[in-house]
Amino acid sequence: MAVVEWWAMGLLAALALLVTVAVIFRYALGASLSWYDEFASYLLVWLSFYGAVVATYRGRHIAFETLAERAPPALRRALAVAGELGSLAFQAVLCGYGIVLTRAVAHETAVSLEQVRMSWIYSALPISGGLMLVVTLARLWDTLRGRGPRAGAAGGE
Repeated sequence: MAVVEWWAMGLLAALALLVTVAVIFRYALGASLSWYDEFASYLLVWLSFYGAVVATYRGRHIAFETLAERAPPALRRALAVAGELGSLAFQAVLCGYGIVLTRAVAHETAVSLEQVRMSWIYSALPISGGLMLVVTLARLWDTLRGRGPRAGAAGGE
């Protein structure tokens, strides 16, 4: 998971650097970068999807913890399994339709960055969806075996 965390940090650093350079070009040099807005948008999308992988691994996505904390152990475990199954369903849709969308735009290029294929941009959907599927399957396996949260996840730190 460290690779994905470093990748997300690199995307964040690239986005911050790009915004800084664009501001300098616009206000200090009086010229704007024609490709900045589109590229920054794509970086933000990638950052969001790969950040979601990290959040999934750490158990930081939205949850109804108050209800689960007050439930008896058997119900708490059933709620955890139901939550993981719901997450798996969403992640499977994200991965499956991400593949469909990535294939659909395989021959298109970005508007202001003609050398960048849209399939590269859209690849964040199936890749992040697949990574989240793997993480959630591992968490579900641990829950079913009675191990509780995975190391690094909420409550497991």
